[in-house]
Amino acid sequence: MSVAPIQFDNVTLTYDRHPAVHHLSGAFEPGSLTAITGPNGAGKSTLLKALMGELTPVEGQISRCGLSVRELGYLPQAAEIDRQFPITVADAVILGAWRQIGPFGGVKRDIAKRAQQALAAVGLEGFERRAVGALSAGQFQRVLFARLLLQDARVIVLDEPFTAIDARTTRDLLEIVVRWHGEGRTVIAVLHDFDQVRAYFPNTLLLARELIGWGPTAHTLTETNLVRARAMAESWDESAHICTRPEAVQ
Repeated sequence: MSVAPIQFDNVTLTYDRHPAVHHLSGAFEPGSLTAITGPNGAGKSTLLKALMGELTPVEGQISRCGLSVRELGYLPQAAEIDRQFPITVADAVILGAWRQIGPFGGVKRDIAKRAQQALAAVGLEGFERRAVGALSAGQFQRVLFARLLLQDARVIVLDEPFTAIDARTTRDLLEIVVRWHGEGRTVIAVLHDFDQVRAYFPNTLLLARELIGWGPTAHTLTETNLVRARAMAESWDESAHICTRPEAVQ
């Protein structure tokens, strides 16, 4: 479904004034399924925030394959989502069709039907009238996946989508991720579980503030690369200045 790669060209990012990602270049190819992984503090979530336009690179450029940020399907970390907002499950899912409905449009019958189908696809048929604040962590994550199903985006970006949810929910949602990949969508997910990455994600970006490896998972998640990532994490200096590339010798 995607017709161009998402391209990073010498991208450097800071977060809370600290260096987070240094001189990253590479591309998420159309229709690829890629895990972003690495040590804690490696810049993984920061990279997604930049992709979603929430952070501006201090150096380099990001090309979003001709799509606006609003056309990307984005699931942030659970900790960033307010579950106490008084909204029903059905209304939360229908927000996935916001671009079609607009601020003053009503919910048409076909959108309501698609929302019901999305809830059924994630195993929450009959939950339409429940308040999202009354759901378990796993049920709420299913709702957010249903919202992404309704959005029907060509590019889907997931930030730690399986953290703090049960094994059955994780398995069910991974099946949806695999389905998206089979439909030709570009799917990018920040993950910590190397077994999940190896089992479900053909491509991996291994990050430790600098690029360690980016390509087929079997070639990226090698012991050599993992040791290098850990060593870089142990040597991080949180007070370091943004690095700069030396000028080319004339």
